[in-house]
Amino acid sequence: MTTAAIDSPLQNPVLSFRPKAKVLLKPSRLLNCYRNPKLLFSRGACSCSFKPRRRIHVVEASSTDAAVIDTFEAFSSDDVLYKETFPVKRIEKVEGKIYIRLDQSKDQQNWKLAVGCSLPGKWILHWGVSYVDDSGSEWDQPPKDMRPPGSIPIRDYAIETPLKKLSEGDMFHEVKIDLNPSSAIAAIHFVLKDAETGAWYQHRGRDFKVPLVDYLEDDGNMVAAKRGFGIWPGALGQFSNVLLKSETSQANAQSISNESKDSKKEHRQLEGFYEEQSIVKEVPMGNLVSVAVRKCSETSKDILYLETDIPRDVVVHWGVCRDDVKTWEIPAAPYPPATTVFKNKALRTQLQPKGTGNGSSASFTLDEDLVGFLFVLKLEDNTWLDFKGNDFFIPLSGATSVVGQHAQSDSVSEEISSKVYTDGIINDIRSLVSGLNSEKRQKTKTKEAQESILQEIEKLAAEAYSIFRSSITTFAEEVFWETEAPKPAVKISSGTGTGFEILCQGFNWESHKSGRWYMELKEKASELSSLGFTVIWLPPPTESVSPEGYMPKDLYHLNSRYGTIDELKQLVKSLHKVGFKVLGDVVLNHRCAHYQNQNGVWNIFGGRLDWDDRAVVGDDPHFQGRGNKSSGDNFHAAPNIDHSQEFVRKDLKDWLCWLREEIGYDGWRLDFARGFWGGYVKDYLDASEPYFAVGEYWDSLCYTYGEMDHNQDAHRQRIVDWINATNGTAGAFDVTTKGILHSYNYFT
Repeated sequence: MTTAAIDSPLQNPVLSFRPKAKVLLKPSRLLNCYRNPKLLFSRGACSCSFKPRRRIHVVEASSTDAAVIDTFEAFSSDDVLYKETFPVKRIEKVEGKIYIRLDQSKDQQNWKLAVGCSLPGKWILHWGVSYVDDSGSEWDQPPKDMRPPGSIPIRDYAIETPLKKLSEGDMFHEVKIDLNPSSAIAAIHFVLKDAETGAWYQHRGRDFKVPLVDYLEDDGNMVAAKRGFGIWPGALGQFSNVLLKSETSQANAQSISNESKDSKKEHRQLEGFYEEQSIVKEVPMGNLVSVAVRKCSETSKDILYLETDIPRDVVVHWGVCRDDVKTWEIPAAPYPPATTVFKNKALRTQLQPKGTGNGSSASFTLDEDLVGFLFVLKLEDNTWLDFKGNDFFIPLSGATSVVGQHAQSDSVSEEISSKVYTDGIINDIRSLVSGLNSEKRQKTKTKEAQESILQEIEKLAAEAYSIFRSSITTFAEEVFWETEAPKPAVKISSGTGTGFEILCQGFNWESHKSGRWYMELKEKASELSSLGFTVIWLPPPTESVSPEGYMPKDLYHLNSRYGTIDELKQLVKSLHKVGFKVLGDVVLNHRCAHYQNQNGVWNIFGGRLDWDDRAVVGDDPHFQGRGNKSSGDNFHAAPNIDHSQEFVRKDLKDWLCWLREEIGYDGWRLDFARGFWGGYVKDYLDASEPYFAVGEYWDSLCYTYGEMDHNQDAHRQRIVDWINATNGTAGAFDVTTKGILHSYNYFT
């Protein structure tokens, strides 16, 4: 199940009785293709692929109270209790094409290779070449006169060239490479990179391989298996009618001799072709979710209206709560149309298309004693939209904040009425005093009349004073008790623990010699725990060519020199009982092979993970791998595994998850971490979700004329760079300090 994050609301959620602002739903500014789960881009057109609406069992139709609300704007400022719009970010999978075309230049002497993509983006061709006499799968940089404008060299083996739009306003991007048929280049290799998202697009888990000679071995990543001939029309849409030459049978292909290969090197005839490969890109999309609540004047119930401009089938997974704890429960009927009950814990309502044709909506009739409306959105690709990792919470009229505002409103009205009454008394007093003064000047009133006026003034003054006394706020004396503030819970992050771990290495370089180390360590579990250790690092568990375990062979065979798999399980259980977190020592960089290839090189694997030489990096100097170039440093004693291969990563992730479940490991010690890119480590840790993981990035310190340099910041920075590459999902040993101490002979 995937999730999508949601930004903060456009404005802070506010409960009010007479909001003056109206919030309008706007359609997405990106791909406006309504109710389309996948968008297919092809040359010259954008078409929608519709899916039939799923039939949903209706629990009970809603009352007419909810039906009278048709749009978000229908909630007038006079009766609305709540009104808010939330921006939503989600990922849309968009289908397109990568096309590869080889044809002759206008001069009929040279050739052009065109690589293009039908999807919008910032596309970069990461490419290189291989020559006729090359062995292995290493790339070389092409000659400078072959590089298109804007190309940038990458290390010493590749070139990156940006793809450019074919024309202004066109979504197609393309790059053209000039080819000389008389050159010694045997093939062009490339992968496509989207600089906007950082995603890499390969061909069957490997690089695209465009052969320029017709005797290359197909490793499963070769394009243009069928060659066309002739001159192509200008529009890509007409390429589907290219004439194809008859295919050479496998028997004839296998009978080609070395002499014929040499002949073709000298007299090769290039043939034009056009080939397409499907591509799926994840595009970030921006949408809106709007919610409004009003009170029904006839039934006194709350009417909640929800709408969104997401152009797909949207299901509202919802419930209500009766207190601030926000415990989900199912409210009483009626429910909106297309509502189903989910495990007696929540309701699911399919949003209905709006009359305007843009987006979908639903109305909910809710009892007035409810505190809140809780919901998340579920899309048809099993993507869930929530609010910053929590459920959406919409306060209803039964909420404390609403009651508080009612009380506040009542008190304000009482203050206003009191002020008006007091002002009237003061005006009466002023009128009487003015009348008394005028009577004194005219001396026409009797003494009794004047006394009557004064008595009336005294009564009004007394009443005004009484109102003044009743309006004064009195404060009761409060007793304060000093209590110790509760300590905040320690945050635990997957892969890095709490930050307070104390790690014990649970073996040494000679522990394997006893043959029963697991049982010996089991007897010491309580003693080690009493010393304050919280995490223990166990030796490599797999079958290994070396007795220490660091030359693994069959990863699923866990009977080693330290003990059997059953003894390992008993040890882990005993360590857990005394409070230990247990780390398994996993060697992911290299693996010893079971069999030799036709050249006598050990690079064919057996056991449950029966990989071939594609699992070995192509630049391994000893083991003739057919994989891609290594992303780290080589380990020279065993084949270095190519982690860029999708099948390798899948198998290793499955293996780590199996170790977690079968053995009970809580995390990993990652051996020889500098042998492969930290981004692959992140992939493995995301899959296995360890409590704690630490990498051994053991690199050489800096020396000058045999003396260790005082400044070792560059060494430590390489460790930090590896941690950053893992996106902070793992820690690393401080081997910089350890190396400095070793150099000064503090440890032997």
